[in-house]
Amino acid sequence: MPITAGPGPIRAVLWDIDDTIFDYAGADTAGMHAHLLAEGVPAVYGTAELAVARWKEITDHHWARFGAGEVDFLTQRRDRVRDFLEADLDDVEADAWFERHLGHYEAAWSLFPDALPALDALAGSYRHAVLSNSAAMHQERKLRVLGVRDRFETVLCAAELGVSKPAAEAFHAGCAALALEPAEIAYVGDQPEIDARGARDAGLLGIWLDRTGAGRPAPTGVRRITSLAELPALLADTRFGAPSTFG
Repeated sequence: MPITAGPGPIRAVLWDIDDTIFDYAGADTAGMHAHLLAEGVPAVYGTAELAVARWKEITDHHWARFGAGEVDFLTQRRDRVRDFLEADLDDVEADAWFERHLGHYEAAWSLFPDALPALDALAGSYRHAVLSNSAAMHQERKLRVLGVRDRFETVLCAAELGVSKPAAEAFHAGCAALALEPAEIAYVGDQPEIDARGARDAGLLGIWLDRTGAGRPAPTGVRRITSLAELPALLADTRFGAPSTFG
């Protein structure tokens, strides 16, 4: 019998994508380095390393705006380009620059080495779906290119849902798509607050994938793993009512 989050056993896993099964940070860094070699490093940064670090800061800022519902998906993307280049580009110019970046970024796409083994190990015992704070057209394509789209029954994204994690409504949309109660679903993501705590507060089993293993404590009531290799055991570790060993 699988692990129990509430009144019933876990029957499905909802997955985050970026920096959970897909190495987004690695691809973004490699892609931006290649893009800067092709485009030239903006003079304001001096070195590619400083430019990449600034790109990450800008990306985090504008993704937070998108997640809070302040801007739509395309607007946050265009604003990232304008802030990074410190230029008053129109939409066409910003889109063209970002599309050139995308080519380099997509060339660096890869799954984490532990992703396929974990999906294989869980395939016969749990249903699977995606809940992402992105846009479906991007995540659907990403999963197809990476060869894992058929592992998931459905892909739900904030841009189409109109609500983002950590809002309970986002997690409950995943529950509704699977026709399961929150207590029957585990959510796996790399963000302790947005993913794991948000899932916990919505009634799901929140699992924080802490790939850094930095020793930061998990939010109360959240399970913490440092590799997806630990996930099958976590989902089975209370089959006889024993307490979890994961903090």
